[in-house]
Amino acid sequence: MPYETVIGLEVHCELATQSKIFCGCGTKFGGPPNSHVCPGCAGFPGTLPVLNKCVVEYAMRAGLAINCDINRINGFERKHYFYPDLPAAYQVTQFYMPVCTNGWVELADGKRVGIKQIHMEEDAGKLVHDDFEDASLADQNRCSMPLLEIVSRPDMRGAGEAIDYFERLKAILEYTGVSDCRMQEGSIRADINISVRPAGETALGVRTEMKNINSTRAMARAIAFESARHIEVIGEGGALVQETRRWDDDAGESFSMRSKENAADYRYFPDPNLPPVVISDEEIERVRKNLPELPEAKKRRYIEQLGLPAYDTNIITGSVHLVRLFERTYALCGDAKESANWVMGEALRLLQQTQTLPEDMAFDFDSLAKIIILVQKNVINRGTAKKVFAEVFTNNVDPESYVKEHNLALVTDNAAIRATIEQVLAANEKSVNEYKGGKAQALQFLIGQSMKALRGQAPAQEVTAILKELLG
Repeated sequence: MPYETVIGLEVHCELATQSKIFCGCGTKFGGPPNSHVCPGCAGFPGTLPVLNKCVVEYAMRAGLAINCDINRINGFERKHYFYPDLPAAYQVTQFYMPVCTNGWVELADGKRVGIKQIHMEEDAGKLVHDDFEDASLADQNRCSMPLLEIVSRPDMRGAGEAIDYFERLKAILEYTGVSDCRMQEGSIRADINISVRPAGETALGVRTEMKNINSTRAMARAIAFESARHIEVIGEGGALVQETRRWDDDAGESFSMRSKENAADYRYFPDPNLPPVVISDEEIERVRKNLPELPEAKKRRYIEQLGLPAYDTNIITGSVHLVRLFERTYALCGDAKESANWVMGEALRLLQQTQTLPEDMAFDFDSLAKIIILVQKNVINRGTAKKVFAEVFTNNVDPESYVKEHNLALVTDNAAIRATIEQVLAANEKSVNEYKGGKAQALQFLIGQSMKALRGQAPAQEVTAILKELLG
């Protein structure tokens, strides 16, 4: 019997605010354990939370970007559970009155994945497992970090749709500046809710949840494994249980953690220390008007106004950091296609070669345009330009100064080019005679020798023309 896999994602996004959601502690990633903590985020009794206004604005920004309704009145609840990295033994979150509801994200094929809600909440700490001491140590730096949890509806069918949805959502969050979405730092992670049902049925099957998937590769593998496990259990006449499972990417398997709790198990009730959040229509419209151009709109503009192929636009708009490099380069050099070619070619090649993420590009983005302009003005050739860009990418050198200091500019003095070529011809009499005897390959050899003597710093067309003239 064929089965259909049904998937919903709960995406946790760490916000790019300067301070935590309910206190003034900084949000910078890293630092010694328990160094970004105060009595409030450490859960000390008697401390009072103060809501970070920027968190509410970022929540509205994300909600509007994914077509959500903004709830004018929303509030916070306490979600109770005990875990060593949750010092207060409850998490402040939104359950009954989330800030955003009823949105959608459109996939590549036009299908819309519904968004049930977005809610604001605080993060828990982190346990560090010390194998040497055979102990787990609690680092509370992450406690009270501001999060948005974006809960989709179970509208996805298979890993392809889940990954497409996740990547499109991630891009929107990056474009709006809500989060840096650094998966390697845990800024964005996903819980996968998955179930299977016989093809054609509409009732949902028993679901399991896999926690904190932090890469699209892991997402694809986890969905494939868990879907197959569900089908196998059903096929053998077993009974699936609603539970939370841990995905072990090294083992390629999921493992049961605990039975899946329902709302009653968490004993939600309104946080007595936080008043309701009231959002005016004027505030919503202000945030809406300040939304940046989003990925799909940017793709259309690149195609319709700049004349770029769809393939180019899909690659460039896949990262807001590549977009910034492209747009800065185009603004300065005025050639959209050439700017796109360099971003998609040399920039992506160097990113892959150095295993650098686009968000970690550390060079001055003006530099790529300067290199293109140097080529346009015939100051350097394309081969030299690639070498200069490699230095820019690695060491953030100034292209113009680097070309001057290393004597890389093209030789444009025809007399100097002619003198060098005459020396090459005198040193390669055999090849000269072969060319005059009708061997066309000899010309290519002489061009190569001339370019070598000129250190690649003369225009190839000029070298070829002078060679032919001297050879008669």
